[in-house]
Amino acid sequence: MIRAVLWDLDNTLLDFDVAEWEALSTDFREFGLGEFTKEMLQEYMVINRRRWQALERGEMEKQEVLEGRFREFFALLGMDTSIAAAFNDRYQVLLGETICFRDNSYELLAGYKGKILQCMASNGTKKAQTGKLGNSGFDKIFDLKFISEEIGAEKPSVDFFAPCFAEIDKWLKEHESDLPYSEGKYLGPIKQDEMIIIGDSLTSDILGGNNAGIKCCWYNPKGLPLDRDVRIDYEIKNLQEIKEILNL
Repeated sequence: MIRAVLWDLDNTLLDFDVAEWEALSTDFREFGLGEFTKEMLQEYMVINRRRWQALERGEMEKQEVLEGRFREFFALLGMDTSIAAAFNDRYQVLLGETICFRDNSYELLAGYKGKILQCMASNGTKKAQTGKLGNSGFDKIFDLKFISEEIGAEKPSVDFFAPCFAEIDKWLKEHESDLPYSEGKYLGPIKQDEMIIIGDSLTSDILGGNNAGIKCCWYNPKGLPLDRDVRIDYEIKNLQEIKEILNL
């Protein structure tokens, strides 16, 4: 039985690609940098992906990812690199202003409110994720919210998950007896196989779940090949398929 669900936010519950495009386009306009093009986006994404993967491997600090990607990107375009920090600060705010739900994710999670413990588990920044949670309404649905910036460690590190599990156990002690599946009882300390993480990233969400020893559900809407040596317990193409897995 699954007692706790850890949801990834970006490109799982929310369409990050849409928000990214809008945020970067607006940021370019506000900083007087001209039009942000699709070609620029592709160049930026290569830099951004490489730096986030370095962060996941523990090879780079978070702030160097966030600001360094724009310094590198602006240098590539022959632009002023000194604005990278300010550009990134504004970008974090803008990211939270465009909300695009995937697969009716809001209705899905709202339907599970009060039925099972739901947590957000994200590597995004506190500023961006706080904006997304408030503007999407997810802030009123999630029982617990885990942001790597607050924890001090990133998925897929076990150092991210350890404090999450402690908070999950504490929450269940206080509230599990109110959940319908519990029959009015706290069922004791949660076991690893009673938790599941649902996310789109093999290197962050799924590897993180592997490292933490919990169940893993890969959200793979594009039907991408499995190109990592990771354990996947479930694979879904639409978030609504999680209903068959949770069976509540």
